[in-house]
Amino acid sequence: MTVRVHLVEASDERRLDVYLAQREPELTRSQLKRLVVEGNVLLNGGLPKAGSRVRPGDLVSVTVPEPRPTGVVPEEIPLHVVYQDGEMLVVDKPAGLTVHPAPGHPSGTLVNALLALCPDLKGIGGELRPGIVHRLDKDTSGLMMVAKSGPAHSSLSRQIKDRAVKKGYTAMVLGRVTLDEGRIDAPVGRDPRNRKRMAVVPGGRDAVTTYRVVRRYGSHTLLKAFPETGRTHQIRVHLAHAGHPLLGDPVYGGRSGLLPRQFLHAHLLGMSHPSSGEYLEFRSDLPEDLERTVEAVAV
Repeated sequence: MTVRVHLVEASDERRLDVYLAQREPELTRSQLKRLVVEGNVLLNGGLPKAGSRVRPGDLVSVTVPEPRPTGVVPEEIPLHVVYQDGEMLVVDKPAGLTVHPAPGHPSGTLVNALLALCPDLKGIGGELRPGIVHRLDKDTSGLMMVAKSGPAHSSLSRQIKDRAVKKGYTAMVLGRVTLDEGRIDAPVGRDPRNRKRMAVVPGGRDAVTTYRVVRRYGSHTLLKAFPETGRTHQIRVHLAHAGHPLLGDPVYGGRSGLLPRQFLHAHLLGMSHPSSGEYLEFRSDLPEDLERTVEAVAV
């Protein structure tokens, strides 16, 4: 357990949650909110709310308890590690691997594999998703970054929020996309007709995807997609909304005899290193199942 006490200065009068975010940069906003809710933040000895205002001369005490047991068991699952240092790692996730456990399903995930590879991840970023700062769908393959420390988690999460992380995906869609490049700007939210799906809906969260055609194959198009935002299923929803669902997408387009999963691969990932600030960029080739699919549609 760690206890830190801050004396509010004259220039620091503001909401408590904003003040904490500035004074405790190694903790994410969600972690700070949880500390407030669980009574681990005191304002002049009393229990505040996140929206309470701090004033000059106030004392803010922050108690960071030891990480709670996650119940997630490390598992020796093979991982392709593209990059690793003391602060972060980048993995090339295979299709079929779920990123993090769900309650009641604590095994066989990327997190289980990461805990076997890096036992110190426990407690970083959340009980069921230690180290995870973003995710890929189970049947989407490709590059993911993982934080190995609290400060790294805060830095990478902030870069995602500020849209400073570069992401690129290779996708095969149904139909011939006529424009060589385009931009889809359409809000994404829960589908009111099916809460398990996402959809372009009025009042949804802003979402922008740009794309560039790589090659057209009869009734299919291979393209590169670059999400400027990170909404759930964004690329899948946007391309389906544009009339070109992903090949093999069972939710937004329909299953295909060519491929048992959606054709979507995170081929590009770029970010600033959480400690040095150096820009890092990684690329991943198409996995074998997607290469075979390209060969099949090219015939």
